[in-house]
Amino acid sequence: MTFPIQITPENAIKEMAEFNKKISQGFKTLGEVKDTKPGVTEKEAVYQEDKLVLYRFKPKVEKPHPIPVMIVYALVNRPYMADLQDDRSTVKGLLEAGLDVYLIDWGYPDPADRFLTMDDYINGYIKNCAEEICRRHSLENINVLGICQGGTLTTCFCALNPHLVRNLVLMVTPIDFHTAQDRLHTWVESLDVELMINALGNLPGSVLNQTFQGMQPLQLGFKKYLDMVDLMDDAAKLENFLRMEHWINDSPDQPGETVKQFVRDMYQRNALIKGEVQVGSRKVDLANLTMPILNVYASLDHLVPPSGSTILGKLAKSRDYSEMSFKGGHIGIYVSARAQKEVPAGIAKWVKEKG
Repeated sequence: MTFPIQITPENAIKEMAEFNKKISQGFKTLGEVKDTKPGVTEKEAVYQEDKLVLYRFKPKVEKPHPIPVMIVYALVNRPYMADLQDDRSTVKGLLEAGLDVYLIDWGYPDPADRFLTMDDYINGYIKNCAEEICRRHSLENINVLGICQGGTLTTCFCALNPHLVRNLVLMVTPIDFHTAQDRLHTWVESLDVELMINALGNLPGSVLNQTFQGMQPLQLGFKKYLDMVDLMDDAAKLENFLRMEHWINDSPDQPGETVKQFVRDMYQRNALIKGEVQVGSRKVDLANLTMPILNVYASLDHLVPPSGSTILGKLAKSRDYSEMSFKGGHIGIYVSARAQKEVPAGIAKWVKEKG
């Protein structure tokens, strides 16, 4: 058997010397890094409730589309992933395409939020924000864009409050949590979530972060840092890497009661597709989703398998249901160069066509 690369003491010494040279250059480049702060598009706070802030982004066209879009991001990460940097911003793409964009920032829950429930989020915060936007624009309903876990909460909100929603857009949103490709539910199906929350109060963001990284341990815990060495002679690329690392490690704690219900109903019981999720005094019936729906999914998504998202087309009763497939992963759909060209423009085109 022959090997294409001969490992010899001389080669090893040469590789180590080159590696050390890159590291040395990297420290110099770090001194050139100016700003890794994410969330770049100009915005203003228009509504606040508890730790929640509703932002409106400054329009980039003279007359934006008259029906605004409200973005509902996941609770488990910070929403600036949708506006990471100037050339990697779903928000900027939507604005440049002529939409009027709002975004809910959940803030950072603390022990005072321990007993917030899914009802508080869905029929409280999300509904209040939708009504505020309707009030500001003298409208009866608006467009809603739900992302990842925020898309699941948005789906529940729309099924319970369809009168407030003109059109629904979902991005990488789990609906069926028990698909064969979904590994998360197999990890937590036997979890005693009651015991965990009783012990911790809120679920620390660091625990969730480690869980997500554990799904791709070699790539997310080791390989990416080796790859970083090859970026360290380029200040712009290094800034991009550090900005992404900022987001990955900026994981808010999760309110205990919401975690309990979400894990039990979604990951353990798969109750959403069965019509058995109880929110407040009502159950979520996906048949109530009669508004136009655009379901955007990533074909290479390791967190939300496409089959776990596209099942919505069979469960909703909308007569105007369509899908957009993006060839990429769960994060690439926000930040890749191809995504910047395809996804915001595709969403905006669809929204405008609905009037």
